[in-house]
Amino acid sequence: MIKKAKIILLILGIAAAIAVIPVFWLFYNPSGDLEVDFLNVGQGDAILIKTPFGQNILIDGGPDNAVLSELAKNLPWWDRRIDLMILTHPHDDHVAGLIDVMKRYNVKKILYTGVVHSAPNYLAWLELIKENKVPLVIIDRPQTVKLGEDCELRIIYPRLSLLGKAVDNLNNSSLVIKLIYGRTGFLLTGDIETEVERELVKSGADLSADVLKVSHHGSDASNSQEFLEKVKAKIAVIQVGKDNDFGHPSLRVIKRLEKTGARVFRTDLDGTVKIISDGENIK
Repeated sequence: MIKKAKIILLILGIAAAIAVIPVFWLFYNPSGDLEVDFLNVGQGDAILIKTPFGQNILIDGGPDNAVLSELAKNLPWWDRRIDLMILTHPHDDHVAGLIDVMKRYNVKKILYTGVVHSAPNYLAWLELIKENKVPLVIIDRPQTVKLGEDCELRIIYPRLSLLGKAVDNLNNSSLVIKLIYGRTGFLLTGDIETEVERELVKSGADLSADVLKVSHHGSDASNSQEFLEKVKAKIAVIQVGKDNDFGHPSLRVIKRLEKTGARVFRTDLDGTVKIISDGENIK
């Protein structure tokens, strides 16, 4: 009888737990704010965007599975959705972590350029996309992805299709994205170098932003004074690994950013940088 009673209590407990789930979802509401988390994944990029409409967007995944622990810290335990995954370009420090994310999270859609690269991690990621039958969108021109009222991803580079093409410098194949919510803007630049920066300035694209994700981990091959003056960011975030082998970030770049009036944050010194916008102000 005692054993039977324990079984009954166990069944009732499981039933109660299951019943709580739909109630939780019923009363869960996003905050109304946009949150952008520049994740501390070492020498690489990974950016988690949580929109005011409950969407989770992941741009790049860093060099290894460190992205998983960062996602666990910045998403509720029950939220295993990545509504949109974006790969800026297929270098290992941007794509490798996405492999583990694909295995652990329910990825709904993916954006990338389709550029050719033979690195094993990139090929493994593409194979997982195929196996999981995740819808894949090739970005072949500037376009806008609407996320909700007054919130959008404005893709401003590349300006031509890279599908099936090999390029000499993969950094310059990076997607450049402006995230806009209300009157606030975030410019996310991948690893573009000065050549693309000049092209963007010359194009007349609106590069102004409150927040700049500093290109190429603060490399001096990127982040020209002309480009930074055009962006005129209040906050600049450098995603970089502690004591890395590349000398990132360049002291010259930090001085350029300071010259424009930007407040500089670094993931190697500050950890994950969380920025919240209510559509009018950022904090």
